[in-house]
Amino acid sequence: MDVKSIREAFPILNQEVNGHPLVYLDSAATSQKPVQVIEAVSNYYREINSNVHRGVHTLGTKATDAYEGAREKVRKFINASSMEEIIFTRGTTTAINTVAASYGRANLKAGDEIVISYMEHHSNIIPWQQVAKATGATLKYIPLEEDGSISIEQAKATINSNTKIVAIMYVSNVLGSINPVKEIAAIAHQNGAVMLVDGAQSTPHMKVDVQDLDCDFYALSGHKMCAPTGIGALYGKKHLLENMEPIEFGGEMIDFVDLQDSTWKELPWKFEGGTPIIAGAVGLGAAIDFLNDIGMDNIEKHEHEIVDYALEQLSSVEGITIYGPKHRAGLVTFNIDDVHPHDLATVLDVEGIAIRAGHHCAQPLMRWLKVSATARASFYLYNTKEDVDAFVRGLVKTKEYFSDVY
Repeated sequence: MDVKSIREAFPILNQEVNGHPLVYLDSAATSQKPVQVIEAVSNYYREINSNVHRGVHTLGTKATDAYEGAREKVRKFINASSMEEIIFTRGTTTAINTVAASYGRANLKAGDEIVISYMEHHSNIIPWQQVAKATGATLKYIPLEEDGSISIEQAKATINSNTKIVAIMYVSNVLGSINPVKEIAAIAHQNGAVMLVDGAQSTPHMKVDVQDLDCDFYALSGHKMCAPTGIGALYGKKHLLENMEPIEFGGEMIDFVDLQDSTWKELPWKFEGGTPIIAGAVGLGAAIDFLNDIGMDNIEKHEHEIVDYALEQLSSVEGITIYGPKHRAGLVTFNIDDVHPHDLATVLDVEGIAIRAGHHCAQPLMRWLKVSATARASFYLYNTKEDVDAFVRGLVKTKEYFSDVY
């Protein structure tokens, strides 16, 4: 992978922050956008801006073609079997909430169980809490291994004949754990449950095949994979989506409206009420083209090389605690003795280094780790070993600063 040429596609990386070259290590929060995506969104507004599925005029037809063309790109990217199985959403959060509110509330009752894990993002916890309260179902958690991974044995021990929904993230946004979601889906199906995979942190970084995973639902966010914010997708098996009710009602999701009742359009449009995020979908399609040109296998290999190098370099930093398993996706979550993560992130920002600090929308996991907050450096296709070196130098400098202060 020619990372130097890839970096040239990201104009934001060519700036200085606080007098230092920007080292962006917060892609797990949101990725940067290449010029190809920026131009695709700009060109949409400049040349074909129009609403979709409505007008028969030329611009309306072009906009509809671009919007539905993006849907087909998403379908191919995750290997769904049909465009009808791809619902555009605002992102992973909306996708999970759609499944929880539509499928969950209609299919759960008292005595049923929903199974998630302690590492889940709040977006894959709170919707299920609300569904459990509304239906009388019980929310259960798969225990984590000591290194923060999920074992097949613990999954088998937690999922049983009462389980109706299993919802697990593919990759942890805190630990970097790559969870065995294919095997967990098989366990769920053996017990008559459906499986939702939170793909927010996996889709940007590895090849995803929803048919091979045999998950029933898969949620993804565009902004973590070089696309604009506010756009994402929900994949669902067709037979499940066909039997689910929409949760948003209004224009474009209807077939016929009478005074007292209405009927819905066919898939996928019955879940896309109102004017959709057309420019965002166009940008997501352009991002998929960009990632495909580089190759997801190449991206995954590069990130593993970067994170392995980072772990090696960080091992020499005194007082550091690194969380998560050895084999991980491209991020490192850690703490430094006697330095609060927010202080650490603030001092690193003075050096032009952007990392994340806080609970990472995973407070139950923070309690499991017995900490209130952590710092996180996350890597993507545009990061280099030089970025890691600058990051490690910044950590050492920060430690020295706080040693002098205290």
